[in-house]
Amino acid sequence: MGDEKKTNGKPWLFLGGLNGALAVGLGAYGWHDLAGDEAMRSIFMLAVNYHMWHALALVGVAVLAERAPASRLLTLAGSLFTLGIVLFSGSLYLFSTLGAMPVNGAAPVGGAVWISAWAILSWFGYKRMRTRPQP
Repeated sequence: MGDEKKTNGKPWLFLGGLNGALAVGLGAYGWHDLAGDEAMRSIFMLAVNYHMWHALALVGVAVLAERAPASRLLTLAGSLFTLGIVLFSGSLYLFSTLGAMPVNGAAPVGGAVWISAWAILSWFGYKRMRTRPQP
């Protein structure tokens, strides 16, 4: 049992912490610098909200990776959470500050990527429930 290979959680912890810090910093920027345009401020803060939630999801992947046997599902979920942050939150940040969507469809694709990441994390949990602990 102690010899089980684990997934390295350190990269996910790094990405979770980095994205959490970015979300806080961007939230402060958006709140103060976009105060004159409520519509754009609202879009920006939506991006911050989702950014922070998915930074926390990356921290969760890091914790699971350090505790569970090695799993490609965790690696895939972490990768998709990160990609979703870039696509969804990134496109909303750019739209709300530049006034134009840099890549049409990036936000909905980012949302679909996040749904996939959560589904994969759920599948990982389901598989763990079905696995009997070794004596």
